[in-house]
Amino acid sequence: MNIYEQQASNRRTTVLIMAAFAAFFLVIGLGFDYFYFNFGRDLPSIGGLAGTAYQETVAPGQYRGGGGNNVPFGTILALIVSAGLMLNSYFNGARMVLRSTMARRADPLNEREKQFINVVTEMATASGLPAPAAYIVPDQDLNAFATGTSPANSVVAVTEGLLASLNREELQAVVAHEMGHVRNYDIRLMTVVAALMGAIALLSDFAGRSSRYRTRSAYRGSSGGSDRRSGGGGAALLFLLWIVLVLLAPLISRILAMAISRQREFLADATGAELTRNPEGLISALEKIRAAVMPTNAVNNGVAHMCIADPRGSLIEEKSGFAADLLATHPPMEKRILALKAMAYRAGNPAPVRGM
Repeated sequence: MNIYEQQASNRRTTVLIMAAFAAFFLVIGLGFDYFYFNFGRDLPSIGGLAGTAYQETVAPGQYRGGGGNNVPFGTILALIVSAGLMLNSYFNGARMVLRSTMARRADPLNEREKQFINVVTEMATASGLPAPAAYIVPDQDLNAFATGTSPANSVVAVTEGLLASLNREELQAVVAHEMGHVRNYDIRLMTVVAALMGAIALLSDFAGRSSRYRTRSAYRGSSGGSDRRSGGGGAALLFLLWIVLVLLAPLISRILAMAISRQREFLADATGAELTRNPEGLISALEKIRAAVMPTNAVNNGVAHMCIADPRGSLIEEKSGFAADLLATHPPMEKRILALKAMAYRAGNPAPVRGM
């Protein structure tokens, strides 16, 4: 795809991700309405705690149908919350990402950080975009990421370790890679995904705890076990499927984010090489990043897919197999380096890059 096709694809994917997020919240709300608030049915709730205002007590722990709840409180609340979270992720996602990594503005009075600011300005000019804000992440590992919702409010952040370890040519290549994410509108998609992943994890944890509490309460209040069925095996199966969806939602959202990220790293590498006209610089930078096996502790798993390299440590990227490919945030570093070597029309170990 050319740049315009890539931008259009990212916009469509962003809309689809937000629609899937809204659908997930809708399912959660419907589940609470059906199983806990008896919406649209005359059966006792799974938890035996909700909906009692609509039921007539017959014996301790047993209820007789007295009319289900006709107002879907859970669904309405879920839609309101999901809309608020989506708007927040879109407008405040970049700030949330920077806050989670404890990133700070680059200091123009610091020589190395001033050089970083200058490089960001140069690469913005080369790409024909406004200059992103330059941020520093307080971590000694080698990593970098870009965030924002558009080129006009984008941010490029690098770790202190990367700034100290790379020379100017390598730093320029890394910034050019991140400018590729900015130019292709990857940043909007990945920033929204990062914020929504955190929201899904919190909601899944809350719904899981609530379900366990109510299920235990139902068993304690049951006499003879007839109420445990809550309307038969069909309702029990639906309840089980709903719980499985709630508990697996964080894993599913993470796998989706990883798949989106892997597809975009090769394109960002190519864009970086195009902006600098120097694939060698990015090859050398990636070799140094690959050699730094320690994790980027300042970057949590929710932001991992936004980084130039897996923040869990470069050894993670060396693993192969179905599970490793499924959960990897990035394609193997070796494959990325080989692709860049092909752009540079050479093979073998990368030649050393000139000093500053």
